[in-house]
Amino acid sequence: MYLLLYDETPAHKANFLKLAEEGFFDSTAFHRVIKNFMIQGGDPNSKPGQDNSKAGLGGPGYNVPAEFVAKYKHIKGALAAARQPDQANPKKESSGSQFYIVHDPNRCKHLDGQYTIYGQVIQGFEVIDKIAEVPVNRRGDVPIEPVYMTISVEKMSKKKITKTYNYTWPE
Repeated sequence: MYLLLYDETPAHKANFLKLAEEGFFDSTAFHRVIKNFMIQGGDPNSKPGQDNSKAGLGGPGYNVPAEFVAKYKHIKGALAAARQPDQANPKKESSGSQFYIVHDPNRCKHLDGQYTIYGQVIQGFEVIDKIAEVPVNRRGDVPIEPVYMTISVEKMSKKKITKTYNYTWPE
């Protein structure tokens, strides 16, 4: 998958780039997969050799303040920050590392304005689809076989992104 990160969510963009450049995400798994909803990853507890039963609870030890931008919606391929529920997190601060990518082809309107969207998949939607198809446990959201990731960073101008990926920036 190729993702772009939005300038309008500077704290989330900077945090994701920092973690990616440090290799924080490498060998973490998509620990939560719900077909026609989303795929979630970025938890260090999901790495090989860790107590994977704690996947979904880990992170780098900090949160990122919410950065809601109304023009960004939970469309297929949206990259958004996971977070704790409102009761434990009334400011809706984002997890320091956990993220999800929307799989729902019809959007997840109910999540708009509730979770920070800070990027978008611009190529590789078929990878989202393949991950969403993996067999999951009886609970219905934990892959039976882990799907691990490696994230690398390539910095490009908006003009080059538009030309290379035929991407239209939201108004």
